[in-house]
Order: sequence, then structure tokens, then C-alpha cells
Amino acid sequence: MKILVLNAGSSSQKSCLYEIADETFPTQAPQPLWFGKIDWTQDRSVAEIEVKTATGATLQETIPGDSRQEHLTYMLHTLSHGATKVIDRLSEIDVVGHRIVHGGQDYRDSVVITGDVKNAIARLSNLAPEHNPAAVEGIEAIEKILKDVTQVAVFDTGFHATLPDAAAIYPGPYQWVEQGIRRYGFHGISHQYCSQRAAQILDRDVTSERLITCHLGNGCSLAAIKNGRSIDTTMGFTPLEGLMMGSRSGSVDPGILIYLLQYCNYSVERLDYLLNKGSGLKGISGVSSDMREVREAIAQGNSRAQLAWDIYIHRLRSGIGAMLSSLGGLDTLVFTAGVGEHSPEIRQAACEAFGFLGLKLDLEKNQQQPVDEDIATPDSAVRVLVIHTQEDWAIAGQCWQLLKKVRNM
Repeated sequence: MKILVLNAGSSSQKSCLYEIADETFPTQAPQPLWFGKIDWTQDRSVAEIEVKTATGATLQETIPGDSRQEHLTYMLHTLSHGATKVIDRLSEIDVVGHRIVHGGQDYRDSVVITGDVKNAIARLSNLAPEHNPAAVEGIEAIEKILKDVTQVAVFDTGFHATLPDAAAIYPGPYQWVEQGIRRYGFHGISHQYCSQRAAQILDRDVTSERLITCHLGNGCSLAAIKNGRSIDTTMGFTPLEGLMMGSRSGSVDPGILIYLLQYCNYSVERLDYLLNKGSGLKGISGVSSDMREVREAIAQGNSRAQLAWDIYIHRLRSGIGAMLSSLGGLDTLVFTAGVGEHSPEIRQAACEAFGFLGLKLDLEKNQQQPVDEDIATPDSAVRVLVIHTQEDWAIAGQCWQLLKKVRNM
């Protein structure tokens, strides 16, 4: 079975092709046959395309024009043509899986995409304006390129559908509940994958574990996972709530927003931009939304960069503490995504606050660029894992299961 995965962002489109035997699904992610990525410039007038294959072939091109669909068509053309060819024809692809950031209340499990599903994803764009519209573009592009191929929607919100009402419902008027205003949570594909991979690494049953997974990238979220189910998370109605992030504020006093609207002549559009694009590490440091650049600025004595670091760590520790109370203890702490996987300083600073749990970090292992490894000391009461999150592979798994079910009907 050949599975194409599309992961759309506001300014990028990542894609990969897996080949999986029809009979059994591998327990660990293989290297994809082909990987492609498109990065668009801010005005979308230019697309930078990068392609590589499992055999080492590569392609890099810059293409003018503002048609995202044409750029995606060109990138997928490299699957069956040129140096990066890995299949003879695009029609060999059996199923296409899409990461959909927001599925609302109606779509909690992965589904085969129909006209109704596509329309629902589009309607939810006001809750995920940077991602859902791009996903719809990808779905429609595949409809034109591959015609009637089966397409599957895998929802980032789906894993958090198990949140109890006490964690999911905001303490506003009850009308909010009736309007669908509630905590949905995000990064669910990553949190679920990491919980399952943690069980494999530790050779434990995920259904008996208490885990906190820390997805720390440009977007950041935590999940409290008990018996294999998400019972609490930091992101909410939108991906803006929760931890301090690269350029997003995370949680702030809503009274601040009322104050800015009433007394400082802020427009809704300006507030939206500042909270999503001008806050977090970028807003406080004045340097960058990239943790690596913030660290470099700290080394040069930049006090605002140091403040950004201090706030980030404070918010991270506070968030982990909140997840602890939901779980009633902790067996395993997981770090994943760009910052979580590659910043030993973040992992150490986060773990230092939880020595009272008997958590002991192996400082040498922590510095050795661990991948899918336990970096706690042997006598630590809490295991600490660094896991390379594989959202694309998790999406491929959902596609494999759904297509098998459809074929057996």
C-alpha cells in the first residue's frame, strides 16, 4: 500500500510517501520513500521546493508564481519523474492522508474525506485560520491531480476528544457550551504518537501509564495522558492558549484584551496579530521566535532575551505542575518537537523543578543529542524520554487502518 501524507501550514506544505505491506503495519516508522517540502515567501510570490528520496537523490528549486496548487502539482510530479522518481505513475498511490488542525465537535476520529467533510473543515477555518484553509487547498489539489483516490482527514484535535467536561468546558456562561466553545486541544497526533512510542521504548503497557508529553516547537502544548487517553492539555478553543510559544503569547489575562480595546484603540485585527505573531519569545526578546537565536542573544548579554527564557521556563514548569495534579502522579515525562528534541538546556531547566518527585536527569545523556531514549538516571522515580515525533507516520497509520476497513466492507 502506497500512502501519501500531506501536512499543510500557512506558509509551507510538507509531504511524504510511505510504502507499507497490506498485511501488517510496522511497529516503528520506516524512512519514507520520498519527502517533499514547499516553503512560500510572505507574499506567496515565490515557492522554494525541496525534495529528497530514501536513496539519497535530492532536488532544490525556486519557482515564481502565486498558485499553491500549481506548486504542489509540480512537487508531486517529482514522485514519478526525474532524479527523485520513486514510482512509475501517480496512480499507484492508494490513499492520501491530510493533517487537519481543527475538527470541531463533529470530527473526532479519522474519516474518509467526502464533500461534507471538506465543507466542515472549511467552516472551521475561523478557529484555525492558518491551517484549515491550507488543508482544504491540499484536498482540492489532490482531487484534481489524483481524481478519485481515497483521501483521509486525520484531526489534531481528535486525541483530546476524551477530555473530561471539567477540563474541557470554560467557566463562562453555559451558552458557550451550546455554541461549541470549549477546550479542543491540539498537537494531538504528536501527543498520541509519543505516548505509544514511549510505551515501546520502555516496554510498558501504555494503558497503565501516567505520562506528560511536552510538544515544544514554535507552537507548544502539554498533554496529561492516563491509561492511553488524553485527560488534560494546555491548548484550548484555539492553538493560542497555554504555554508561551515562539510568537504566540499563550494564556494571558483576558482583561488585558478588554483594556487594550477600550482604552488603547486597538482593533481586533491588531490584537490578533500581536497575540499570534508578535508575542511569545519574539515579542519579549525582540530578537526572534527561534529558541536557538534567543539563546545566542543571552550569551551576548541581551537582558530581554534572558527575560524571555525565564518566562518560558516558568510557564513550562507551571504547565507541567498543572498536568501533574490532573494525573495524580507521574511515571514518564516526554520531550518532543523542535525545541523539546534539540534543547538540552530546556529539558534540564524543566526537570530541575521536579526533583521532589524523585526525578533525576542524567546530565551526560541529556547533552548527547538523544533520540527515542530514556535520559533519566537508573534510580530516577520518573522516566524522562526524548522522542522524535513522527506525525506523518502516525497519519499514515490512520490511513492504513481506514483503507483496510473500507476494502474489507
